[in-house]
This record gives sequence, C-alpha cells and structure tokens, in this order.
Amino acid sequence: MLKILVAEDDIHLRKLIVTYLLKNGYQIAEASHGEEAFQYFLNHHVDVLITDVMMPIMDGNTLVKKIRSMNRDLPIMMLTALERYADKEKGFLSGVDDYMVKPVDMQEMLLRIKALARRYQLVVANKIELPTLLLDANSGTCLLNQTSVSLTSKEFRLLFKLLSTPNKIFTREQLMNEIWGFDSESYDRTVDTHIKRIRDLVPCDDYEIITVRRLGYKAVLK
Repeated sequence: MLKILVAEDDIHLRKLIVTYLLKNGYQIAEASHGEEAFQYFLNHHVDVLITDVMMPIMDGNTLVKKIRSMNRDLPIMMLTALERYADKEKGFLSGVDDYMVKPVDMQEMLLRIKALARRYQLVVANKIELPTLLLDANSGTCLLNQTSVSLTSKEFRLLFKLLSTPNKIFTREQLMNEIWGFDSESYDRTVDTHIKRIRDLVPCDDYEIITVRRLGYKAVLK
C-alpha cells in the first residue's frame, strides 16, 4: 500500500487531504512543518511526498532540496497559494515533480498522485520488477532469472525495503526498527548477517547493496 507523507501547516487543509486519501486506500503520515516532515522521511519509508511551500521552521523548497540530496527519485508534489511563474519555477528547480495551486481539487490531486506512482514505477502492487529479479510482496516470492530463491521473511522484507527506495541510506537502527520491531532484542550485527545472506542468495546484476561506513546500507540500481 502506498504511503504518502503530507506536510502542510494549515491543519484544516491537511486534515481534508488526509481524510480524502485515507478513503482512497492510502497510508498517510502527517507533518505540520518542513523539519517534522524531513525527520519523518529520515526514519520511515515514504512513497510520495505532498508538501506546502510556506511552512514554519522549514519551508517546502528547503525540504525538497534536502530530500533530493538524499533521494533523487521520491515523487514530490507541491501545493501552494502562489500562482506566479517565478514561484513555480523555484519549486521545480528545487526538485518538485508536480505542482498544484490552492484551492486544491481533491479528485485532480488523486489523479496526479496515481500518475506520479506510475511514472516512477513505485511498488503500488507490492511488486518490484527488475530485468532479472522479481520480488512479489503479496506472495513473498523472489524470482531470479525466473528461478525461485528461498528467502526468510526477514531477508525478503529487508531486500524489498532497500530496493523500494534506491540510493536512500538506511541506518542499521532504521532497518532494525522497521523489520524486527522496536521491541526486538536483536542487535545491529543481525542486519549485517542478513545482508550477507542476501548477497549470497541473490547474486543479481540489476542492483548492488552498498555498505555505507558507520551508517548502514543502500541499494543502487545498475
């Protein structure tokens, strides 16, 4: 299920957007300003970002620039009351993919979100398809060159997580919290052990899992 992060300081508009998207089957996270949205992005998986421009603490353009420095592919839609061409240009130059001027038409926004998801080949159907690798989260299937590869649940989720957001660095703590849970008694070495097994079991030319020294891991598509 697609997870959308909505960053908007106008609580009434934010709740309107969140309610509409929830009714249409999306997972939603909320942020009231750019810094809160950025911290959420750092610690959780996000498929699409919808952000306002004028927000306290950190504005939308700054938020987008910071995210783009870490993730070039995350679909980002910007909402704003500013209609001048120069304002839109600034948004697009910061790394925005789509732009909507308030008041926002909810049906149009939904169509644009779906278009962004298709354009970036997000894991809307819980599948990741690369030239020689298929991961199907619905069935837990991993196929390499059309041959089934037996992965444990944790190995599958770990590989799926990394490939869902290529080029994003995940710390060991983030991976532990999301895959094993906050209450897990496992240790950082658990992540390292599972990464080693994935590398051994799924030797794929489509991607590489990179060890980021002192931080964690990221998947890079080839």
